[in-house]
Amino acid sequence: MSTGPIAFDASLWDEPTTGIGLYTRCLASALEAQGVSLERFGARTSGEHPRGTMGRSGYVLARLPEELRGSKARLYHALGNFNLPLMRLPDKAYVLTVHDLLPLTMPETVSHAFRWQFRLWLTRSLKLADRLICVSAYTRDELAAHFPETAGRVELVHNGVDHVVAEPLDAAGEALMDTLALPQDFVLYAGSLDVRKNVGLVLDALERLRARGRQVPLVLAGQSWFGSGPVELRVGRMRAEGFDIRPMGYQSAPVFYELMRRATVFVFPSRGEGFGLPPLEAMHLGTPAIVSNAGSLPEVCGDAAPSVGPEDAEGLAATLARLLDAPEERRHWSEKGRRRAAQFTWKRAAERTLTVYETALRAPREAQGRAPRATPR
Repeated sequence: MSTGPIAFDASLWDEPTTGIGLYTRCLASALEAQGVSLERFGARTSGEHPRGTMGRSGYVLARLPEELRGSKARLYHALGNFNLPLMRLPDKAYVLTVHDLLPLTMPETVSHAFRWQFRLWLTRSLKLADRLICVSAYTRDELAAHFPETAGRVELVHNGVDHVVAEPLDAAGEALMDTLALPQDFVLYAGSLDVRKNVGLVLDALERLRARGRQVPLVLAGQSWFGSGPVELRVGRMRAEGFDIRPMGYQSAPVFYELMRRATVFVFPSRGEGFGLPPLEAMHLGTPAIVSNAGSLPEVCGDAAPSVGPEDAEGLAATLARLLDAPEERRHWSEKGRRRAAQFTWKRAAERTLTVYETALRAPREAQGRAPRATPR
């Protein structure tokens, strides 16, 4: 079945890289490699229908429906958890990717305003969508528990990880790495510094190790996010006390992946993930990863990464010390991690997504009885 052109949500295409922005670009590239023609809507400056200076939400609510009416695409794929237009459009099928339900299941990790926007807009979007894509079985099960009316419309499509390439650094990147003067062995955390990511557990583990006479260098590669303040203040205090902690903030992809490649151990003790790409990226590069046993991380990392509970600082300290002292064990986890990561490709994600498109186009709309369509003009 030919899907024809697909109207594709590009609202995060031009933004600083987030998980959904990366998903957007990687999935688009893989779909185009399958011969799918994409018509991009809502990027700031890229694509066929840029939004310019308009905000993302305002664009979806005010301009996107009119632009979709004028498109020959028969299907619109929204990629950002909840951001479908509020009305059905004549002869348009809708697909929505749901990455996680964390604003509902971990409300303390987002602002009050965003939590209400998420809940209301997601509820509406779930009524409108012909098909739903979840990036993990964990998210699929959370969706079924909170929104049982979605049964029968949900497909599991894991993310890929083969976008990760250890590219040679340019002169600026090499200069930055030289400036860091990284020790031979160091621990890396990569991701935002918000409360959900649980960076505090890594700091707890460092304090335990130092109390036993061991200084473990830690590099933090990630941007501030909602609720990052307490972690950033604690990092500042610990640095003043002599801990070797190096906050680097957001880094370009080449530097980010070079840090991952050079790290002795990657650590990611998140309290909740819809997929959890950073540890899989580290595993793809051959760096042993330690993860928490929460959210989707057991599903994604499988038995290819040692895990600890998200409250188990002593367990994390012991696992860090063991891996730092054991090159043979690190090689074991490196090999297992590479094999595990090789199972997650964007080609496979695109093939499964294309099947979802075909299903949505074959059967639009049992949902007609669930959600009104906009009146055609």
